[in-house]
Amino acid sequence: MAHHSRLAGFIIDCEGGSLAEAASFWSQALGLAILDPDEGGEDRYARLDGSPVGLHIEVQKVDHPSRVHLDIESDDIEAEAKRLIALGAKEIARPRNTRWIVLEAPTGQRFCVVRAREPLNADNATAHP
Repeated sequence: MAHHSRLAGFIIDCEGGSLAEAASFWSQALGLAILDPDEGGEDRYARLDGSPVGLHIEVQKVDHPSRVHLDIESDDIEAEAKRLIALGAKEIARPRNTRWIVLEAPTGQRFCVVRAREPLNADNATAHP
């Protein structure tokens, strides 16, 4: 059965410090309003308004060195991860009860495959057999 995937957005990983301060910096640097300064109420995620550019952009507190990573959303994260692994990626982790899968590209960049936030179809995403 076919599934769909597309670039969802960028996650700005911030090791240490204040989530509010990090969100404020990136909000101002990118010219994007803060939609939710504490998404989920865990003091881990702040959602920025990426709608002007059609992306989900988040600042998140992490326990690893700071970096920016991208998310690929899919209506079937297992099938999408399998497809990307066949292309040369490797699985790194399945945090948060498998709400997403962390992969690493053959070139070393880590990224996540996440559940689609809205229905995906041939008009807004790429279909994969």
